[in-house]
Amino acid sequence: MRFGPAGYPAVGSKSDPEKSLQYTHDLGLDALEVEFVRGARISEERARAIGQCARNLDIRLSCHAPYFISFNSDTPETIEKSVDWVVDTAKAAHYLGAYIIVIHAASYGKHPETATENVIKGLTTCKNRLDDLGIKDVILGVETMGKKGQFGTLKEIAEVMDSVDGVRPVLDVAHVHARGVGCLKTQQDMQDLVDEYFKLVGPIAHFHISCINYGEKGEINHLPLAEKDPDMQYLANVLNDSKQDCTFICESPLIEKDAVVFRDMFPAYRRV
Repeated sequence: MRFGPAGYPAVGSKSDPEKSLQYTHDLGLDALEVEFVRGARISEERARAIGQCARNLDIRLSCHAPYFISFNSDTPETIEKSVDWVVDTAKAAHYLGAYIIVIHAASYGKHPETATENVIKGLTTCKNRLDDLGIKDVILGVETMGKKGQFGTLKEIAEVMDSVDGVRPVLDVAHVHARGVGCLKTQQDMQDLVDEYFKLVGPIAHFHISCINYGEKGEINHLPLAEKDPDMQYLANVLNDSKQDCTFICESPLIEKDAVVFRDMFPAYRRV
């Protein structure tokens, strides 16, 4: 199991990925998600250098694609740009040596009935373009979403997987909790969710962890793990004896601090 922050932890006053990676390593963390949420603007040379630094420190990288993606948009230009955003993120991930990109695939908008079909079409186009580029080492990870107006339940993602090779679900536990208006109340609730998720994962299960503020429409904002809503100790308890390879990316406001907090919920990974 690997644990790390969503984004480079701030070290000093300037952005310095290598320094942030070293800080992450020094905390005893061994994963990090590179946030390309505003666009994958990085050169191949720079990405390869950061990736080499991560490998030297034994930090497993993943990437988050831009928030603007919506394959169910009414606007053809948005769909075309969504393909470009996914492909650009996957290219950056390939150069970084990151194994998965995380995608917010669509909102339902005015046509929820077309969302699954359009996500399948969009990701098929992405996969074909990546195949043409010879990029076959990056998983297209579709995230479970926290708002009821967004595409992204495990059932919906499973339907996409049936039609598009190279797609896997990314389980954002807090999003599931928020979408279900506080549905993860007990350890058995968490066990049931993990059982459903593990039927769909490949060699590595990719998790997002945090607590969350929510209302009747689902997600409002992420919260620190100290809020215990949901109680992430339940997830650690469920997975404590699991043999499944897992990556846990912390999206709480305390990205690296709460990554350590969550790691230490596992007796076998707690730093002495």
